[in-house]
Amino acid sequence: MLVSVAVTTYNSEKYVLETLESVFDQAYFDLELIISDDCSQDDTLDIVINWTKLERVKLRFKSIQIIRVDVNTGVSANCNRILNASTSNYIKMIAGDDILFKNCIVDNVKFIHDNPEANFVFSRVEVYRDVFLKENYLKTSPSNFPSEFMGTNVSAKGQFQMLLKSDRISFTPSYFFKKDALLKVGGYDEENRLIEDYPMWLKLTHAGEKLYFFDKITVGYRAHSKSLSNSNISTLFQVSFKRNFKVKEQYVFKHIASFDVCAEYYSYYIQNIFDFFGLNKKNRVNSLLYKFFNFYLNPFYVLRKLLLLYSKN
Repeated sequence: MLVSVAVTTYNSEKYVLETLESVFDQAYFDLELIISDDCSQDDTLDIVINWTKLERVKLRFKSIQIIRVDVNTGVSANCNRILNASTSNYIKMIAGDDILFKNCIVDNVKFIHDNPEANFVFSRVEVYRDVFLKENYLKTSPSNFPSEFMGTNVSAKGQFQMLLKSDRISFTPSYFFKKDALLKVGGYDEENRLIEDYPMWLKLTHAGEKLYFFDKITVGYRAHSKSLSNSNISTLFQVSFKRNFKVKEQYVFKHIASFDVCAEYYSYYIQNIFDFFGLNKKNRVNSLLYKFFNFYLNPFYVLRKLLLLYSKN
């Protein structure tokens, strides 16, 4: 069975060769390679082109495609270009700074062979700081089998209801999928340029597609020191809250109770106010103020609590 391995790149010159070599080293042989570059401003494309010209590389893959665009379009559009280019019905995407472990494709193909109803499959991801060396290992995600979310008894409907509350998938780089099933839900939402995954999980589970998981480590994810430093800054809420809120507006709010929607809007405006006045840094005073305004003065949050108490009585 032919599998498409698709490498998405954007200014990936420092790491893309390591990514490509990890694809080359796969234990599974029947592969086509697609590299889709989203208008890199560095030497990524030159590096990719020179690597694909190597005789050993040309002999390794059934076919090689390089996709390039003249303007940066965002992650979601880059993923859709891969869907259109793939000649296989099974696709494994990998970012141009991450790696596939040697048995990644073998393990995924075996799982879908044993579970033919599985169109969307996840596995475990090892996270490293900057370099894929033992001393740089940070964690494995998920740390345990996510049985509450992806257990055998959990339906697509159940997964959808859980996803309405939050994006529960922190191991997106392991994602392996069937192209036809993804196209049935319209592909990736290009309006969300930088968030391609959470809207997709909502679309899939709402359409009745269960997300599956098998307990093997298949992908290495590179956490860059700079981004780690930024994420470790102590804040009351993430700076991406506006972007995430827009996704909720588009995909979540029409499926939840009105007072829950109102509570989300209230919290969103409080976060904007705190952000505007520079109060997002986590300290004792800001934390108390945020808790007071976002919870105790949130009439919809209070109403939800009262309704829960009433239902118990």
